[in-house]
Amino acid sequence: MEPIKIMLIDDEPIIRKALKYELNSQPQTVACGMNDDGQVLRRPVVVLDTFRNGAELMAALDSPAPHQMPDYLLVDMEFSGEPTGGIFIADRVHKKYPDIKIAILSGRFDNPHPNEPNRRERMMEIARVVFESLHHGAQAFISKNAAGGFSVENVLRAIEGMERGERYYFNYPLMLTLKEVAEMHIAQEADLRTDAVLTESEHQMLVLEAGGCTASEIADTLLESEKAVQERQKDISRRLGIVNKSGARIAKALRCGLIAPQEIHFLKRS
Repeated sequence: MEPIKIMLIDDEPIIRKALKYELNSQPQTVACGMNDDGQVLRRPVVVLDTFRNGAELMAALDSPAPHQMPDYLLVDMEFSGEPTGGIFIADRVHKKYPDIKIAILSGRFDNPHPNEPNRRERMMEIARVVFESLHHGAQAFISKNAAGGFSVENVLRAIEGMERGERYYFNYPLMLTLKEVAEMHIAQEADLRTDAVLTESEHQMLVLEAGGCTASEIADTLLESEKAVQERQKDISRRLGIVNKSGARIAKALRCGLIAPQEIHFLKRS
């Protein structure tokens, strides 16, 4: 069968040489469907060429013989200290040659260790980079780290998934990170949801409180007793599912959209 043709762009010579050698020195194939007899069809995989940077790659793509156009492009994420330089390359290739499938290689796609400092921020950054890559044409993500990550087998696994018709491929450590980020997002959305419905006077109470009014001053404005205002504040806190503290009550009301920042007029104290 016609071979699957690959080009690789990476500024690390050892990665370029290792991948080209391992794929081209001995036959490598991937499953790409089944024939009418139920037999698995396999296609050989070959690396056409490797490049150090985007300029070299685009020069090769812009003036090739027809048989030299790749089916897959493996793009390193980081170039010359630019953490997301691969996204720029993926975007250029995808816009000009949309039929080429793009896989991103990176050492940043592993699931952060549970004890890693700023783990949440790191996971969010990984997810942001992945979705930005998807937006610019990438379809597969392969870790370059040794632990379950960068190897010929993992590259072949990604290509095989794409050949089966899968729209995207994520290596396992990255899938764990995306799962955790999704869970954090869902938990945050759940925290923002509230069944609390405010009356007009309760809404006014929160706006006044956010502006710095004491319970006594709110009572004077609403023509109620201070004790009645305090009891109503307790009830609002209970319905919002938070402790009965002014700061928590105001913060939750703002996050849930029960009051708007532009409604708040701060008191000036002498």
